[in-house]
Amino acid sequence: MLEELKQRVYEANMQLPAHGLVTFTWGNVSEIDRETGYFAIKPSGVEYDKLKPEDMVIVDLEGNKIEGKYNPSSDTATHVELYKAFPQIGGIVHTHSSYATSWAQAGRDIPCYGTTHADYIYGDVPCLRCLTKEEIEEAYEKNTGLLIVDEFKRMGKDVEAVPAVLCKNHGPFAWGKNAMDAVHNAVVLEECAKMAYRCELIQPKVAPAPQELQDKHYYRKHGANAYYGQK
Repeated sequence: MLEELKQRVYEANMQLPAHGLVTFTWGNVSEIDRETGYFAIKPSGVEYDKLKPEDMVIVDLEGNKIEGKYNPSSDTATHVELYKAFPQIGGIVHTHSSYATSWAQAGRDIPCYGTTHADYIYGDVPCLRCLTKEEIEEAYEKNTGLLIVDEFKRMGKDVEAVPAVLCKNHGPFAWGKNAMDAVHNAVVLEECAKMAYRCELIQPKVAPAPQELQDKHYYRKHGANAYYGQK
């Protein structure tokens, strides 16, 4: 079972360079097996063209390495906190994809300017505050995860309706029901970030899409009354 998990996570990680979401080793994907409480994640600092399925590292929800010859991603503690807090999440992606990271560095939410965004993400993609000096020095990666968890709960955000976040001065995290779904959402996030940036260049006074249009596009693909696609 863990070998199958490693294979899925390897394949998901390889989608990051294929979709232009990573430069060098700037990204990672994980997927959790909820029955065992173990998740597989990319090893830290290993180049994508050198990765093999057996290189994926197995970690538990305390952050302990269970299996693997490499150290897990340096962002492992962030993944741990998200998995612990949100049982709906089955896979997580972190990248430094250029457009989403540009919004994160600017400290801005990504507004919903159109239906492409609304099809996948309900409302703005939030950009969270920067960690404090103490949070950075004490347990940077863990506190990144705790900040995402705390802010989503404080804002009443549904992690299924808003499957992505921007960490200020850092970059994006995205998630989904499994690793490939999380990668899908990371690709969507980057495209929405790109379109929003270009939209503001073309029309600096642009307003978000009307709420009724956002609702129509989101709920025709999600929820009990969704009708997009095939049965």
